[in-house]
Amino acid sequence: MLSERLLSKAVREASKNYLKLYRTTDTMVPAPDPKKQYMLYMHVPFCERLCPYCSFNRFPYREDRAREYFASLRKEMMMVKELGYDFSSLYVGGGTPTILIDELCETIDLARETFSITEVSSETNPNHLIPSYLEKLKGRVQRLSVGVQSFDNGLLKQMDRYDKYGSAEVILERVGQAVPYFASMNVDMIFNFPAQTEDMLINDVESVMKSGATQTTFYPLMASPAVERSLARTVGKVDYDRERKFYEILDYMLTGGKDPQFSHSSAWTYNRHDYMEVLPGQEKQAGADMIDEYVVQFEEYPAIGSGGITYLGDSLYVNTFSVKEYSEAINRGHMSIMGKTVFNDHDRMRYRFLMQLFGLRLDKRQWERDFGCTVENGLPLEMAYMSAVGAFDRNNDDEITLTSKGRYMVVVMMRQFFIGVNNLRDQARAALPGEERELLFGSGCAK
Repeated sequence: MLSERLLSKAVREASKNYLKLYRTTDTMVPAPDPKKQYMLYMHVPFCERLCPYCSFNRFPYREDRAREYFASLRKEMMMVKELGYDFSSLYVGGGTPTILIDELCETIDLARETFSITEVSSETNPNHLIPSYLEKLKGRVQRLSVGVQSFDNGLLKQMDRYDKYGSAEVILERVGQAVPYFASMNVDMIFNFPAQTEDMLINDVESVMKSGATQTTFYPLMASPAVERSLARTVGKVDYDRERKFYEILDYMLTGGKDPQFSHSSAWTYNRHDYMEVLPGQEKQAGADMIDEYVVQFEEYPAIGSGGITYLGDSLYVNTFSVKEYSEAINRGHMSIMGKTVFNDHDRMRYRFLMQLFGLRLDKRQWERDFGCTVENGLPLEMAYMSAVGAFDRNNDDEITLTSKGRYMVVVMMRQFFIGVNNLRDQARAALPGEERELLFGSGCAK
C-alpha cells in the first residue's frame, strides 16, 4: 500500500509541474518529421447523456450543432493533409463519435480517400450497437470500442446510464451481436466504483467473457478535480486503498489459471487468445491489436477537433474546448489551438518511460538512440524505485519488462498521469464562453 501511495504522490507532483497549459498564438501544428510515423486522432465531443465520471471534452447533443461540427472536422483534416502528413491509422474518440452515423461515415470515407489509412478505431455507446449502425460501420471501422463501464444494473443506474443505454442484460446481448462486424470488438469497463463489491467485479469480468468481446479494457476509476464533486454526489467517494485488490482479481480472472481466455496487450487492456491467433498462411486483420491508449503504438500524433490534444516533438497542443470557437477558427482557415506546453528532455524521458512500460516493454536500444543516454542515467530515481519494489521481470541491455506487481504499479502511474491530463483539460475548459459553460455546469447541463 505504501509503495502505491508514494508512487501516486510522485507522479501527481511531477504532472503538476509539466502538464501546465500556456496561451499561444500558434494557429497550426508543426509539419511532420519525414522519419516518423503518425496516427491521426479525431475528437467528436457530443453525447446524449453527460456521465458524471468523464473529464473528456463533451457537450450535450444537438443535431444542427453536430452537423456543423462534422463539416468543420473534415475541413481541418484537409489542413493536416496540406501540412504534409500521412497516416495509416485513425482513432475517433469522444464524446460519442457515432452520435450522427451518416456524418461519421462521410468523415471516415474522406480520411481513407485522403490518407493511407488501413485501420480505424472508433468509440461508441451501447445504444448504438444496432443493425442499422453496425452495417454502416462494417468495413469502415476495424476496431469498435463500446463504453459499457459495468454489467451491474445498480451501478448503471448510479451512473445515469441505465435508462439511456439499456440494462446489463440488453447491453450484453448487443455486444455479442456486434462482435462479428469488426476485427476487434472492445468492451470498456471501469473498476473500483465506491459501491462496487468484489462479487460485482467478478460478475463484470464473467460478463465480458460471456459477451464474446475480443478485447476488454478495465480502467481504474479516476477522480480528477473537475469530476470529483459530481462523482461523490452520484457514485460516492473513490477509495484507492482497495484498487490493487480489485485489479488483482480481474487480472487473474482474465489472464491467470490453467486455461486463461485473455492475455495482456497493455497494463489494463486484454486481448482474447483465440481471436488473436493467426494460422499459418493467414494475415492478421488490420485493427485487431489496436488499443485505446494509442500513445503506446504512436508516441506522436496530431489531433483534430474541439478538445483534441496533439503531441509532436517536445510540444503538447490543446485545441479550444468551445465548439463554437472551434468552428469559427476552422472557417477562418486555421486550427483552433488555444494553449500549449513544452516538455524538456527529462519530461520527455518520463513520458516515454511510462508509455512504453504501460505497453509492457521498454526498448532500451531505442531509448539510447533517441536520448543519447541509458535509461538508468536518464531516470536514476525512477529506475531505482521500480527495481526496489520488484516491478521488473527482465532488465537487460535490450529491454525492460514487468512483473505482475510492476503492471499494477504502471496502472497507478497511468491513473495519476491521466488525472494530470484531466487537470490540463480543466484549464482549457475554464476558458469556455458563458453560454457553453452553462450547458456543462449550469441549469442547462444535460441530466
